[in-house]
Amino acid sequence: MFGDMMNMMGKLKDTQKKVEETKVRLNTVLIDESSNDNKLKISLTANRTIKSIEIDDELLKDKEQLEDYLILTLNKAIEKATSVNEAELAAVAKEGMPNIPGMDMFK
Repeated sequence: MFGDMMNMMGKLKDTQKKVEETKVRLNTVLIDESSNDNKLKISLTANRTIKSIEIDDELLKDKEQLEDYLILTLNKAIEKATSVNEAELAAVAKEGMPNIPGMDMFK
């Protein structure tokens, strides 16, 4: 029984290390999002760090329109990045979780 517990703790440590490695790797995964008319383009990492924003000159003439574009496009990009982030981390966590009866958290 004690050996099983030690094995389980070892698996949890390995999983924690893999999760941390995945977080680092997600800094290199880029998510690109554009407005419907491509006047605004945003690139961010799967860890939701903005890497670049490209703004068409036409949008610079209308502050309110630019603000609307930024809000909509950033929200779409963040939503995509969050989905990728959560899926990757959940996959790593599920892979390394010991099989404990009644603890089916990652289904």
